[in-house]
Amino acid sequence: MFKEWRHRRAVQRVKPGDGRALKRFRWWQSLTRALFHLRLMNDDGRQTVYSVDVRHQKHSSSSGKVIAHLFLDGRHHAESTVPAVFPVQGGTVEVRASGFGLKRCHYVTAEGAEFQLIPDPASAEGRRARFDRSHPALSRCIGFLSVIVLVVGVVLLVLQLAEQITRDPDGFAQYVGTFTSPIQLSAWSNTVVGLVTVAASTERALRLRYNWLLDGGVG
Repeated sequence: MFKEWRHRRAVQRVKPGDGRALKRFRWWQSLTRALFHLRLMNDDGRQTVYSVDVRHQKHSSSSGKVIAHLFLDGRHHAESTVPAVFPVQGGTVEVRASGFGLKRCHYVTAEGAEFQLIPDPASAEGRRARFDRSHPALSRCIGFLSVIVLVVGVVLLVLQLAEQITRDPDGFAQYVGTFTSPIQLSAWSNTVVGLVTVAASTERALRLRYNWLLDGGVG
């Protein structure tokens, strides 16, 4: 029930586009822009191309949320704040963002089948997908390493939070006792851990991988 209500609300947020042309992806936009494509065949055999363009650094002035733009055959067709649900031929395109990029950009058919859109070859997501095809074993190792880094980051965060919460003897500590983290990191070490975990979540976002505990905890 709640999922259906949220879906309807997302569809209602969609605004018509202005017909402007889709701009090419430039290499310097790798960290600030995501571009995905969906190619569908019409009943007459003609191909229709939908493109989802998200500029991470551009926000809605009213809500402060990231805006997703839908292009149809290279022309601006619609836009919506994310999470976005765009009605398209045969279903919808769903777009969701995280603090590190996109965590969902899928075509959902009327029957419920889901297909991830294809990243533009020039985008960071497209280059990551090409690397996965060219070096699948190494790609899996990098993905596994990203998960390990995030698990370690979450564990360290929990330990530090537990120590902070129980530090005051007149507060929560009087019920559970004080806790001292077995791992003490310097300010410099905490900075390094933070940067490494951000890099790991960014790598996962390039593959549209997201977990609320691992990636959400870092964000």
